[in-house]
Amino acid sequence: MAFNREKEAIMSEITAITPQIHDKTRCNIEIDGRFFCGMKLVTVMQNRLKVGSIVTAEQLAAIQLESEKETALDKALTHISLGMKTEKEIADYLLKKGYLGDVIEYVLEKMRSYGFADDEAYARGYAEGAGKKKGKKLIALELRRKGISDEAIEAALGELSGEEEAARAVLEKYLRGKDVTDRATVQKAVRYLLSKGFEYDTVRSALAAYTDDED
Repeated sequence: MAFNREKEAIMSEITAITPQIHDKTRCNIEIDGRFFCGMKLVTVMQNRLKVGSIVTAEQLAAIQLESEKETALDKALTHISLGMKTEKEIADYLLKKGYLGDVIEYVLEKMRSYGFADDEAYARGYAEGAGKKKGKKLIALELRRKGISDEAIEAALGELSGEEEAARAVLEKYLRGKDVTDRATVQKAVRYLLSKGFEYDTVRSALAAYTDDED
């Protein structure tokens, strides 16, 4: 997994060290006028970092990894306690907290070893739940946005069944209280089901079954 902050083997100047708004025990470090990472204030003091210090990105990354990897792991574990997350979601969460790539890789490796970061299991669970009200196309799109690989998505969707039943259930709910003999209503229903990720043939089948039931 790639991260959006690359370490540069050049000398840089720390131009600002400011407390974080939501965590006064941590601060944001800027080098050469732009944000680089977050770090505990105690770590900053222990390593005698200050505005004007000349450092390399590698040095700051090594300091953060050594001093904050366990803190980052605790934050990630707390984050997933609210619900299972993909590796990308965990990484994005830590990036927003100011952690660098080395720390994030450490956290993800630990969580994989504990069984807490498992994109394949996430994809299966997500597809099973979403499959009650969404089609495979939309589920695949949502999983891809969450960073799930195409292989894991294909495997998860391959285990999914009952798409036509789901489409009929969604359609029935959508048409409740509406005039199904009205052409405009039917067209809107078709567009609605397509927007939910159902294939056109599945939509046609669901609509036919529903109107037959009405007859």
